Amino acid sequence: MATIVLASPGRGLDAASTSNDRDDPMSALRPPKRARPLVAIVADNRGTETTDLMIPQAVLARSGLAEVIVVAPEPGNIALMPALAIAAQSTLAAFDLAYPEGADYVIVPAFHHDDSKGPIIDWLKRQAASRAIIAGICEGAKVLGRAGLLDGRNATTHWYAAGELRSRHPTLRWTPHRRYVVDHGIVTTTGVSASLPVSLKLVEAIGGSGAAQALAASLGVADYGDAHDSDRYRLGAAHVWNALSNSAAVWRHETIGIPAEPGVDGIALALAADPWSRTYRSRALALGASPSVPTRDGLDLHIDARMDEARADLVVPLDAGAPPAKQLDTSLTAIAARYGHGTADLVALQLEYPWPCPSPAGGTCPAGAAA
Repeated sequence: MATIVLASPGRGLDAASTSNDRDDPMSALRPPKRARPLVAIVADNRGTETTDLMIPQAVLARSGLAEVIVVAPEPGNIALMPALAIAAQSTLAAFDLAYPEGADYVIVPAFHHDDSKGPIIDWLKRQAASRAIIAGICEGAKVLGRAGLLDGRNATTHWYAAGELRSRHPTLRWTPHRRYVVDHGIVTTTGVSASLPVSLKLVEAIGGSGAAQALAASLGVADYGDAHDSDRYRLGAAHVWNALSNSAAVWRHETIGIPAEPGVDGIALALAADPWSRTYRSRALALGASPSVPTRDGLDLHIDARMDEARADLVVPLDAGAPPAKQLDTSLTAIAARYGHGTADLVALQLEYPWPCPSPAGGTCPAGAAA
């Protein structure tokens, strides 16, 4: 999901429906081809949402229940937005040669180029035709729409993109108040922070509720259900003011360095780099001693040789003593302390995350806030 553009989103046609998949999501999400499923996370080398990619990759790889491969049109680096970069693990062409029967699951993050045609769109159509379950994370729903996979289906997406998606796809049946929606082999989610619960739901579909609940507990997630308060997320005057004032103060913009040692937790890293890069005051870079660092779950993380701790305006170590999903609360609290609570609230809105925690009035995090 790109950072907020300061304009009011339009509205598409109102529609509501339910699906049999709502009543039996586990049946709808079970691996369609293999006992040990193959998961392809497709990325655009030019720009792919950080958290949408890194969290599903880490959760599914860490489950031990599936083979997970990050694929892209071209070999080499994938620019993650708003922060970080990783190496593609396969090209689309190489994946097709290795797995001519296609993936069991294809996960589609938000992309930062709005192409209506191209190799990814064609590839998604072929994967859907091969009976793969296709999951669009956040504004990844827009990519699914361009591939013709949302027409006539129940769906959701990030609150800011909802009007555009509904306008482009008038037969889409808009489904509010659900973090993820399953309809006949197509999964869509709300904003960036929904990547964690939907990934755990896929783990449950593959390995059962016991495996998913144990993994959720180890990650620090209290609830990965689909309940969601869609009415909570609106762009207000205070958000616009914070974005404009932070953008205008170019002399106060900062580079945030996040140390990344070999084996760094990709979930915690994403939940630090992503929010710190949405403040309109700062951008995050991974710090390391070598050109690349392997994450705990097998991603090859690019390290910018031009940046080290001495050049960073602020070094933010990951909270190694806490479960990785709690890093988002840690990041938002640190952002509030450095740039003000209004900036932290703006970041939480972009992530479609139920913050504040704590609020200026002394409130606390909602139960299972990191879910």
